[in-house]
Amino acid sequence: MVKSAMILPGLAVIGALIMSSLFIVDEREKVLVLQFGQVKAVKEEPGLGFKVPLIQEVVRYDARILGLFTQPLEVTPLDDRRLVVDAFARWRIVDLVDFRESVGTEGVRAAQTRIERILNAAIREVLGSVPSQRVLSEDRTSLMNLIRDQARREALSLGVEVVDVRLTRTDLPEQNLAATFARMRAEREREAADEIARGNEAASRVRAAADRTVVELTSQARKEAEVIRGEADAQRNGIYAEAFGRDPEFFAFTRSLTSYERALRGSNSSIVMRPDSEFFDYLRSDQAPVRP
Repeated sequence: MVKSAMILPGLAVIGALIMSSLFIVDEREKVLVLQFGQVKAVKEEPGLGFKVPLIQEVVRYDARILGLFTQPLEVTPLDDRRLVVDAFARWRIVDLVDFRESVGTEGVRAAQTRIERILNAAIREVLGSVPSQRVLSEDRTSLMNLIRDQARREALSLGVEVVDVRLTRTDLPEQNLAATFARMRAEREREAADEIARGNEAASRVRAAADRTVVELTSQARKEAEVIRGEADAQRNGIYAEAFGRDPEFFAFTRSLTSYERALRGSNSSIVMRPDSEFFDYLRSDQAPVRP
């Protein structure tokens, strides 16, 4: 009984030591085994690992690609036009030993700070060598690749790899926006005034052409009307002359009737003339007067 009572605690201690010497490496992480702060083993493959209990410790790091948003940064391109730029970077740990020696016990948080400094320096250097129009244009992939390559070279000393860099914002500073908008508005107003002036000039030309066409058409119409009226008068006079030549008495009779109609029109018509006037020849007799 005494031996069994001593064996059981011993087995428990041995089991605890064995359990504390085992650790599991997940596929999403990498592991360092440290002994008194010194790296003793690197475990990057998923599975079981072993360490010396109470002497060695396990430090875990994320093996996945991590993201980093930089703070807004003012840069001065080649044409001295200041811009506010921020970026998004993706990075991962590629060398655990260098990473541990570079960032110490602070790990990913310290690495983020160091990588942001490297990115800011690369952004300033690359964007400072080109004009602002190229930075503000939509096609700036080559600039982002240059920033990525430069940051990647600098970050290798930290044991990390910069996978990609994207410029998320490239704007003018707030104090310059009002002046820029005012200049853009003035340019648009000038263009609008030019368009209005050109439109008014074109409208004047169209109106002048239309007025000239109206005058020409009116003159032509009046000319044709006068010609037609003259031809009609000639035809009328010809008809009158032909009718008068055929029967002068009948012609005189119809002319007299027309004169009677015009003279006696209206209820208050008054005529003063001698009773034996030739005007009344057809009223005094039912026969026409005989003229030599």
